[in-house]
Amino acid sequence: MATKLAKEWRFIDSPKMSAKANMDFDKSLLENFDGTPVFRLYSWEDNSFTIGRFQKLEDIQDIERFGTNYAKRMTGGGLLLHGFDVSYSIVLPTNQLGRRGVKESYEFLCQFILNFYKDLGFKPAWAKDILPNSLSKSPFCQEGFEPYDIIIEGKKIGGNAQKRTKNLILQHGSIPLRKDKRKYSGYSLEELGIKLNEKETKERLLKSFKELYN
Repeated sequence: MATKLAKEWRFIDSPKMSAKANMDFDKSLLENFDGTPVFRLYSWEDNSFTIGRFQKLEDIQDIERFGTNYAKRMTGGGLLLHGFDVSYSIVLPTNQLGRRGVKESYEFLCQFILNFYKDLGFKPAWAKDILPNSLSKSPFCQEGFEPYDIIIEGKKIGGNAQKRTKNLILQHGSIPLRKDKRKYSGYSLEELGIKLNEKETKERLLKSFKELYN
């Protein structure tokens, strides 16, 4: 399905911020959208985390073990740990994705992430294609398997989620760079034999985004 995205985008390279500052920034991009699609790359303060929009802190057992640097996302899903990762946000009008539904648009907007991993020498795949019998939900993002989770060497890596309004889509996701000592952090590039710093990761993600969407 051919899609013609806008040629002009606003690129934002954010500094490292707290969980609340990062999620407030995403919310502001959506609420104050001025017509120009946005691609944002950012990182997090150490030992931070986010929870899904439908989660409640009191429902997560021993929540205090994750610290106090947290925020609620506009998107669904489970608790996701941060501070060892680089994240992205995309904001664009729904009409730029043609007649794609939620799942199709999600798959399309994740393509630049797959290309990023391919350029590192991996063969990423969707969970629905290689782990169809393992699909499940969990209060912790890295413990469950959704259909469009990215799998490398049998392991789930990172996470992506989407928020839709009547006319706009915000999609954001995370690329884990380093192993984290906390439980439920999932797998990282470091554990898969790749060492990248935040600057290198952002450069590679921007390159992949520009190449894929022209």
